[in-house]
Order: sequence, then C-alpha cells, then structure tokens
Amino acid sequence: MKKFKGSISILVVLFLFFSIASLINTNVSARGNPQSDNPVAQGAQLYDDWSQVVPNSSVPPGDNLIWSRQTNNTRTGADTWRCVTCHGWDYQGKEGAFKSGANATGFPSILQDSTLDQSAIISILSGGNDPQHDFSSLLRIEDLNNLATFIQNGILDDNQFIDSVSRKVISGNIQNGKNKYDGTCASCHGADGTALTFRYEGTNISLGTLAVQDPWRFLHRTRFGTARAPEMPIGVNLNWTPQDGLDVVYYAQNSLPTGFEVAQTTPQEILPVNNQGGPAKNMFTGILTAFGAMATSLGFAVLFGAALIGIILLLVWLIRSRQS
Repeated sequence: MKKFKGSISILVVLFLFFSIASLINTNVSARGNPQSDNPVAQGAQLYDDWSQVVPNSSVPPGDNLIWSRQTNNTRTGADTWRCVTCHGWDYQGKEGAFKSGANATGFPSILQDSTLDQSAIISILSGGNDPQHDFSSLLRIEDLNNLATFIQNGILDDNQFIDSVSRKVISGNIQNGKNKYDGTCASCHGADGTALTFRYEGTNISLGTLAVQDPWRFLHRTRFGTARAPEMPIGVNLNWTPQDGLDVVYYAQNSLPTGFEVAQTTPQEILPVNNQGGPAKNMFTGILTAFGAMATSLGFAVLFGAALIGIILLLVWLIRSRQS
C-alpha cells in the first residue's frame, strides 16, 4: 500500500513539475532571448523598440519630452520614446518616408550621423546636443554602444532603390529574392506570406501587403530582426548582402498576395422553419416532456455510477496487486 501511495505521489509531483515548466516556457519574453549577439543587430532592435530589448526596462509615463515640438503626429505614450517613431524605418526622418502623412514628425535624418565616431554618437544619445534627448538613464552603456555601432555600420540609404510614390523596389533579382524567401522565410510566413499577420495603421495585413505599404520596415526587420520575435532568422547573421534584402522585398511585392482576398458569395435566402422544440403546448405533451427529462437524467446517473464503480474496482485491484 505504501509503495502504491509513493508511486501516486511521484506521478503528482512530476505532473506539477512539467505543468509549471511549460508555463514558464510559454511566458519567456524576447528580453531573455536575444536574437543575436551581433552588435549591429542588437542596435537595430534597440532602434526599433528598446523597451523590448533592455532587461527590466521601463518606459517613462507620458510622451517623450521632445514630442511636443511637433503637432502633426498624433501618437502618444510609449511609441513616442522609440527611435523609429521620430526618425523612420528609412532613418531619414523629415527627409524620407516620414516627411508627410500621419507618420510625419519633422525630426531630422540620422544618415549623416553614420560618419561620426562612437563617442560622438553616444554623446548625442546621452543628451550632449539636446538635454531632452537624453536616453542614458534608460539604456545601459552596452545598449548605447550597440546603438552607435548600428548607426555607424547598419543604416543605409535605401530610398535610392525604392520609388517614393509607389513604394516599390525599382529593380531587383526576383529569383534570388524567391530563393531567399523560400529557404528562410516561408516556413513561418507561408509560401504566400499569409500565415502570419501584421498590424499596420490599425489593420491586420499580410506580408505581401506590408512589403508594398512599408518596404522600409520590411527591410529593417528582414536584415536585423525584431526583439518581438526572437526566433526569427535575420539577414546579417545569414551573411545576406543589402541587395539580398532588397531582392526579398522585390519578390514579396511582385509575387505574394497583397492581402487576404475573401471570396464573394451570393447571400442565400434563409427560410423560416417550424419550431420543433420549445415549451409544451398542452398537458399531454408536458407529461411526455417530464418523463423524457427524467429518463435522460436517470440514464446519465446510471452511466456515472457505473464509471465510478469501475474506477473503485480498478483501484482495489491495483492495491491488492501491490500487496501480493
């Protein structure tokens, strides 16, 4: 009997252990799983959203202090503390894709900062040029170094390869883009790019639509990944060239569907049907309904009782087997 109780206790402990382990595993955040030790990729993810990269980070309440210098962009709160919100996915701020429209902020390009040395860039990030642009209390020194490394070695002027009106890649190698997509991206995004959706201007869109609507965001995350999806392979770790990234966007824009097309069907007329159930309409049907309910309840009770007796007999057999 003691052996039997011991076995049951072990099973219970193992069940609780694996249950807790699975819960811990499913709640691991991107912060605990850095996508790459490459400082350029780390800096690019900080540029995207540093609050998802820096351990135990906390975005200050309210808007960024410099946000009140512009009135066109209506975003508020945590978004106003992200580098990309001010300077754009093409890194050119008011001189690039964010020069007009809902995303326009009037903040400058950072392309020219790529020529500065590490200490000068860190000084800018720490409020050296503007006290309200001080991120030194929010980012660690290694984060500031990674951001500076990204600005020096990661940002590119892709607008020379993307049409400013259509947002289409002007030219690319579609076969190379397909090969790269099929070999790296399709396993998660699907062969047609519709396996995962993305939020864009408050709407869920497919990968093909994202490539057309925001090719700069597509390029940035294809090359450097995102801390929001640490399992995603990233181009710089796969030795993709800048042109490889453009080829993938070119393929996505020209070969993937640009949304979830829903088949249109002709509405069918719904005909009324006679109600076959509902409350009894006279005493006789009421009596029949009552007897039916009793029979159903009795049948369930019999089945439940039989199952309970079977379990008890099985436990008794197991106990006796252990004792013998």
